[in-house]
Amino acid sequence: MRTEVAAGRWLVRGRHTVVIGNLEPRGAGRLWQAVWETGGGSALDGAAALVASGLTGFEPTVTDVSVPKRNRSHRVTGVRRHRRTRMPPTGSAGLPRVDVAPAAVSAAAWAASDRQAVLVLCLVLQQRMTTPDRLLAAWHRCPTRMERPRRQLLRAAVGDLCDGVRSLGELDFAGLCRENGLPEPSRQVVRTLPGGRAYLDVEWEGIDLVVEVDGGHHALALAVVDDALRQNEVVLSDDRVLRIPVLGLRLEAERFMLQVVRAHRRWSRGGAA
Repeated sequence: MRTEVAAGRWLVRGRHTVVIGNLEPRGAGRLWQAVWETGGGSALDGAAALVASGLTGFEPTVTDVSVPKRNRSHRVTGVRRHRRTRMPPTGSAGLPRVDVAPAAVSAAAWAASDRQAVLVLCLVLQQRMTTPDRLLAAWHRCPTRMERPRRQLLRAAVGDLCDGVRSLGELDFAGLCRENGLPEPSRQVVRTLPGGRAYLDVEWEGIDLVVEVDGGHHALALAVVDDALRQNEVVLSDDRVLRIPVLGLRLEAERFMLQVVRAHRRWSRGGAA
């Protein structure tokens, strides 16, 4: 090794990392370097652990690594070190990394924005990297030291994604309507459609305006097919339908409610723009 390094064919990059060739570590090599250089017992965590486990569509800007607090560790450029009193469960093969469900909770807690936090939770479920039950269990086991606004958002988002239809009642869409000067709509309206009976989340019957608030489960498996068929039938019966993802109400409540207000005013006046 000393001969190869002296000849310039290999490069030393830290205390424990040697790069074969004259390039900087990339991809998995960069992740291995982060683990080796942080210290003994280190494991990828947060978004870095998810990427190492196969997550696509999300590129972390920093590599998160957790290390036992009792172990000696080092600061590494481009690595965000988390010293943990108790390490979360980790995989037994390949890159040392935290299991998907606890890593997803950590990734959301450490995300740069609320939108990014919710996105990473959605992606791990949509890509079937973990199950809603495991994600919910990991949330209940997570440490309590988290900034309050983010913690409140994530508690709601995890509930929306993992508990499905329960989210609409908790969100109290009728309360949002009152705050925006709208009359209270009917809830869980039963309709008989060609495909059978359907329950519409919200409806103002006098103006045939329907609002469907989709929980996180609507984006999974074949739910999107069933939703599309149902919405098409409702529209063909001359109703107007607005769809709002419940996570959208968590992140952009004001903008979505402005759309509902505009629709209600428009069709209350006989369809005038």
